[in-house]
Amino acid sequence: MASAAVSKAKPTETFIDNKRKDDIRMANIAAAQAVADAVRTSLGPKGMDKMISTASGEVIITNDGATILNKMEVLQPAAKFLVELSKSQDVVAGDGTTTVVVIAGALLKASLTLLNAGIHPTVVSDSLHKASIKAVEVLSAMAVPVELSDRDSLVKSASTSLNSKVVSQYSTLLAPLAVDAVLSVVDPEKPDLVDLKDIKIVKKLGGTVDDTESVNGLVFDKKVSHAAGGPTRVENAKIAVIQFQISPPKTDIEQSIVVSDYSQMDRILKEERNYILGMIKKIKATGCNVLLIQKSILRDAVTDLSLHYLAKAKILVIKDIERDEIEFITKTLNCLPISNIEHFRSEKLGYADLVEEVPLGDGGKIVKITGIKDMGRTTSVLVRGSNHLVLDEAERSLHDALCVVRCLVNKKFLIAGGGAPEIELSRQLGAWAKVLHGMEGYCVKAFAEALEVIPYTLAENAGLNPIAIVTELRNRHAQGEINSGINVRKGQITNILEENVVQPLLVSTSAITLAAECVRMILKIDDIVTVR
Repeated sequence: MASAAVSKAKPTETFIDNKRKDDIRMANIAAAQAVADAVRTSLGPKGMDKMISTASGEVIITNDGATILNKMEVLQPAAKFLVELSKSQDVVAGDGTTTVVVIAGALLKASLTLLNAGIHPTVVSDSLHKASIKAVEVLSAMAVPVELSDRDSLVKSASTSLNSKVVSQYSTLLAPLAVDAVLSVVDPEKPDLVDLKDIKIVKKLGGTVDDTESVNGLVFDKKVSHAAGGPTRVENAKIAVIQFQISPPKTDIEQSIVVSDYSQMDRILKEERNYILGMIKKIKATGCNVLLIQKSILRDAVTDLSLHYLAKAKILVIKDIERDEIEFITKTLNCLPISNIEHFRSEKLGYADLVEEVPLGDGGKIVKITGIKDMGRTTSVLVRGSNHLVLDEAERSLHDALCVVRCLVNKKFLIAGGGAPEIELSRQLGAWAKVLHGMEGYCVKAFAEALEVIPYTLAENAGLNPIAIVTELRNRHAQGEINSGINVRKGQITNILEENVVQPLLVSTSAITLAAECVRMILKIDDIVTVR
């Protein structure tokens, strides 16, 4: 208030105060860096896990960057950028969500030093843009092409992704499973596109992660409805997916029927029976013997009476199928969903060799449909785990591994992992900075040094001496060994490609470009206006 009073008193003064704009920029950078530091410790195979306790009392254990940031309550607007950043990396590449945030944090730190040296934010921002374009060129030059038929390379990259997860000891099982799942849904007509919606992950509590399996067909973690002693196993199944209710109709308005004597009561019940029997006869007439019934909100999809008649007709019933699963089911079974009893025809059915209820060793049951005729290009993975924490983390890790394989299908190149590409970038950008003139060279040099944060953090998380390791790594790369990286297991520097630590090119390039874009956005902001 005092300053406002002073400025009113002297209208002739023309001094413009830029201090506030600098303060806001500093505050934004500090907030974003705090977020980056929060996930920095969970980078790499020896990274720590985070335990997240939500407001509802749920506990999540994970070291997937996107999950951690998603669940964090971030209030500062600039820090929200980093949360969005890890989300977009999750969408583009699926893996490297921690890496991208750590790189952004390091670039922000470098930018802060440059700003304090008096360089204008726009100059810093433009140099960063140039550096990121150059970085992508350098990475592409390092990359090794890979063929989809070369299953080994795909498995290696999937297991590299799994190694930094909580379930890393199961990577020998989950990596080949992820590779086979993705390869089985690749459409030969569109060889570059993989839709991960075609891979359904079904979680079932019980057993251990070792019991996870891929199922060529469909899996439901529901029981067959046993209400009236219907069949639980059907061979040569003809399967209908129905979206109507097998129960007596209700009127659209609220109403009450007054029944005065028993004969009317009997008539109502008789009509109900005839109505349901008529429906079931129509269903049976097409030879259908397995019904998948969609959940209904208006009224019960099936009543006890209709279940009884369905059981008599030897029709296996699976009820309460979620609305969003219908598309996947019809694609897999190669059938059409039936929305009205009048449209129930045999050409809309799907055919399978076997539908059966499989008991799992611990009291749970699942339904498997196998041997599907003309099956669509989909696959199901049944994930097991001894408790919910492990189960959820196994699903997240499997999703990352699937994304890694998807990246390789999109862009068929591999590069080394273990901090090798970052050090190589740092070296080449540093050399390129010497060629540039003026402020740009100065800025690019600072950004080149910032990229060393990845190998530094990898070494630090593994309990090695980061300064000695990174210096030795630089030395190796200067001698031309571009694939030297940190082998965290042995605690020394080795040729990472020979150690089978590889990752898709897309993960690294998108991490660099997205991090650079995010930092440029933060640098360009000079004021925060709150609107009430």
